[in-house]
Amino acid sequence: MSQYFSSSYEESREKFLALLDNVKTYYPTARVMSHSIGEDTIDLIIGEPAGSREAVLLMTIGEHGIEGYAGAAVTHQFVETQLENLRHESTGICLIHAVNPWGMKHFRRVNEHNVDLNRNYVIDRESLPRNVNKEYEVMRHLFVPDGVIDDYHESREHIYSFLGSGIKLDGFEAMTEAKGMGQYQFPKGVYYGGESDEPSAIFLKEIQHDLLDRYDRVVHMDWHTALGPTNEVTMVISERDGRDVDELKRTYGLKNIQTYDPTDVLGDSTNHFYYVRDTHHPDKRLVSALFEFGTFGTSTKATIREFLTIILENRLYFEGTKDPEARNGIRKEFMAMFYPEDESWRTSVLREGAAAIEHVLKGESLWRDS
Repeated sequence: MSQYFSSSYEESREKFLALLDNVKTYYPTARVMSHSIGEDTIDLIIGEPAGSREAVLLMTIGEHGIEGYAGAAVTHQFVETQLENLRHESTGICLIHAVNPWGMKHFRRVNEHNVDLNRNYVIDRESLPRNVNKEYEVMRHLFVPDGVIDDYHESREHIYSFLGSGIKLDGFEAMTEAKGMGQYQFPKGVYYGGESDEPSAIFLKEIQHDLLDRYDRVVHMDWHTALGPTNEVTMVISERDGRDVDELKRTYGLKNIQTYDPTDVLGDSTNHFYYVRDTHHPDKRLVSALFEFGTFGTSTKATIREFLTIILENRLYFEGTKDPEARNGIRKEFMAMFYPEDESWRTSVLREGAAAIEHVLKGESLWRDS
């Protein structure tokens, strides 16, 4: 199992690039393509089918930086143990390592501009008010860094107290909505979607257009961590797909599936993929979804822990701390949320990831029966 997981961006990238030889077993003309993002790169392994271009499987990892380590492990395992089951003669593959290489390298979710890339794919940016997220604006004292962390326990208790009072005053839903929508007003705040398209998003948009242009069907699996039941995978898909949860479960046979309203979650990359399909390629078939490996769980207590972890990590990055315990404690919690060292969790990532891939490919008739 350890061969699939890496402890640095450089190690993960090296392992990913080494997969080309495996891919060439099924796609002799497969190639690597690298796209520079600052001092780092987004790397692709592209395999084209020998016959007709009926479908393509796109896998992306690292949109949220640190979350890419789990996605890289699943991608690695897929190439070694499952790629042989794909219908290679008519199905291509496009594997993308580290949509947000800076975030992956520095073990952060956001990129070098503090942008949450999965809130950066705004469809009509010119008509988007900077203060579109009203709930966030009201609670900015919670979400925007406001000074050095002097004492770890005191800072935790202060945020816990506010979050707890929010629940009692029926404000918990508002806080959750503020998180989900993203915000475009406070560059140092959490869940910041950016004031313009980031280079990574511009490049991924080009990939979206290119694959829809060249293939009749695109199946996109975007790997993430944190959301959903602990040690289980959850498929999250835009309502633009057109199918409800029951139909999706019948098609893919997955236990955990969620749909989201794109008016409540702005700038999501998978929703933008559907926008491109609907606008430019309405005759093409697309499935684009996030696949989340749960860590803290789905209880209210777990959600509060997630808020606390995100808020303190962001504050630590921008404001720093005089308390060594704070630095260690915050980093430890952040890792526990997005890339746990726990062996049972990592085992579940490989197990659940492989199952999700098989279920989705079978549901899309891209899996060989024998």
